[in-house]
Amino acid sequence: MALSRQPAARRIQSDVLGIVRQNAVPLLFLALGLAGVLATGMNPYFLANETINRLARNSFLVLSLLIPVTAGLGLNFGIVLGAMAGQAALIAVTHWRIPGLSGLGLALALCTPLAVGLGWFAGMILNRAKGREMITSMILGFFMNGVYQLVFLFLVGTAIPMRNPAMLLTQGVGLRNTQDLELIRWSLDRLVYWRVSGFSFPVLTLLAGAALCAVLMFLARTKLGQDFRAVGQDMHVAEVAGINVDRTRIIAVIISTTLAAWGQVIFLQNIGTLNTYNSHEQVGMFAIAALLVGGATVARATVANALVGTFLFHLLFIVSPFAGQRLLGQPQVGEYFRVFVAYGVIAVALGLHAWQKRQQVLRALARDKLAAAEVSGD
Repeated sequence: MALSRQPAARRIQSDVLGIVRQNAVPLLFLALGLAGVLATGMNPYFLANETINRLARNSFLVLSLLIPVTAGLGLNFGIVLGAMAGQAALIAVTHWRIPGLSGLGLALALCTPLAVGLGWFAGMILNRAKGREMITSMILGFFMNGVYQLVFLFLVGTAIPMRNPAMLLTQGVGLRNTQDLELIRWSLDRLVYWRVSGFSFPVLTLLAGAALCAVLMFLARTKLGQDFRAVGQDMHVAEVAGINVDRTRIIAVIISTTLAAWGQVIFLQNIGTLNTYNSHEQVGMFAIAALLVGGATVARATVANALVGTFLFHLLFIVSPFAGQRLLGQPQVGEYFRVFVAYGVIAVALGLHAWQKRQQVLRALARDKLAAAEVSGD
């Protein structure tokens, strides 16, 4: 009887260890977050409301990363192009002084064709850099950031007519560093806003994220979603099966860039202020870090990874300054820790991805050598 129980216990132990290994990163960040909460003794209502608010405004951006991962493009640092498109639309709406949902809807409508064009451009570039998509998308983001700054720092007020002293620099050329989005601030968040037992819920913003989750899960079951998976698993096999690989990859990048543009509009209407030249710069970095914290990899990411990662990453964002203040008397330490976490998670994930690819190549070479030895032996 004891012998029969022992293998069962070993199997359970093996299963538990397997679950822990597969979810090591989310479990680590959950432990860090809980430790931070205990160290600071934060008000649970404040913590819950801040977490809900951050989950609502950031989840759309993180979810925009999923399709490129499925299609084999890896982590799309190029969503910064979509963020720029969303900001350009918000600048136009602010200049025309269109308030509320009308302004928000117009911003979403204006950024869509711009994001589609930028996504097509990025997809064409990435198709010429197969196998190096992540670093290429990062460099492409830096390049387009230069174009963005050229437009809004030098062309606005000269080649692009604008006469709005509240938005322009004192010399009349170039936008100010900060733009007030008071006309559309909380236009989506506060349209339906529930307060239940001390907890606040921006219902429509949360529903927008939930709707995107449903759309992504539905898309995965369609012919296009199957094409994304086939291309992500093996481009050569997908091409032999009759799938237009380059076209499928471009569609994946276009969808990702457009969703990122919408996500940036949703994010900034919640913040209420646009940092003209910096708001988009960390979008890709923090969204990718959140996705990886949720347990995603360079080759596999799910809706659950995105939502769990957004929750855990921003839980740590909330508690780290308070923990730094409580433990060391310096809240700035928490800010440094947040940046360290964002870059550190991405660096580790990319290092693991490179190692795993190398191991796959070595295993394939070993199998080929073994097969060749068997053939020669016969």
